[in-house]
Amino acid sequence: MAKKSKKYVEAAKLVDATVAYNVTEAIELAKKTHTAKFDASVDVAFRLGVDPRQADQQIRGAVVLPNGTGKTARIAVFARGERAKEAEAAGADFVGDLDLVQKVQQGWLDFDVAVATPDMMAEVGKLGRVLGPRGLMPNPKTGTVTMDVTKAINEIKAGKVEYRVDKVGNIHVPIGRVSFDTEKLVENFNTIYNTLLRAKPSAAKGTYMKNVAVSTTMGPGVRVAVEK
Repeated sequence: MAKKSKKYVEAAKLVDATVAYNVTEAIELAKKTHTAKFDASVDVAFRLGVDPRQADQQIRGAVVLPNGTGKTARIAVFARGERAKEAEAAGADFVGDLDLVQKVQQGWLDFDVAVATPDMMAEVGKLGRVLGPRGLMPNPKTGTVTMDVTKAINEIKAGKVEYRVDKVGNIHVPIGRVSFDTEKLVENFNTIYNTLLRAKPSAAKGTYMKNVAVSTTMGPGVRVAVEK
């Protein structure tokens, strides 16, 4: 087990692990207990009552946070012809077709989000072993496989985040930075929270929102009270 720093131990004393705070209190406490010297990320973790092994209980998608994440994503777009020109005009950081595919095959991964037009997926699909484990593979469910590359780029730059349930039923999503006003973080939290409520699979039984917690980078988790 990793040894916790003195700062972390002192910060954790401010959080009552037996209490589930309302979202505003939880976020304010998370900000108060952050220990990093930089403008740390504020994240929310959901433990859901789903069985990800079942195809009808997979949860994946994307949503634009009203106040962004505080991070500027580097966008790579796999497109050709007019769509490539549109991507460049929309502000994509990297644009290409087969040349960009080859560059990634050779180990280049200097981007945060990948977008591809449908006609490029036959080639981009060959990058599955490289992009898949890093969560970079374009997917129609998250709006990153599309002919409307301008819309995709604008949404990403506006603060679009992807969410996907892992093999044990958890979802982790960034909702901003410690420097954000609490009200903005609450608004971002409510956006992803309500999105996940609407995404509840009909096959899921029992309690859906089992546990929710917010935390900052290197900071302790703070439980959030959720509706039954």
